[in-house]
Amino acid sequence: GVGMGMTAPVSITAFPAEDGSFQQKVKVSLRIPSQFQDNPPCPTDESIKIEERQGMTIYSTQFGGYAKETDYVNYATKLKAALGSEAAYCKDFYFCNGYDPPMKPYGRRNEVWFVKE
Repeated sequence: GVGMGMTAPVSITAFPAEDGSFQQKVKVSLRIPSQFQDNPPCPTDESIKIEERQGMTIYSTQFGGYAKETDYVNYATKLKAALGSEAAYCKDFYFCNGYDPPMKPYGRRNEVWFVKE
């Protein structure tokens, strides 16, 4: 019964297939606003879980526009190429983040994150 409003970023955990596209399995995460951090409301839907994301070091790239799956895949490919073979990062998944509400037409911010190992 508690509304928390829009949070940023909306983070999608993508699990890349061998060709780089998303597998059908994705996980969408929303940040719980600061005022609810100590005592978050309990979800009434069993498919919604509250979990704590530990601190991490990431490799990141940023881009604008209304991001689609193909945009995230393309920027993940570019980030992978920029890092080369020397950087150690998790290859099983990566994060796709959007920071803006749908009604914001300009100046949109999206990011791809690889988690450093």
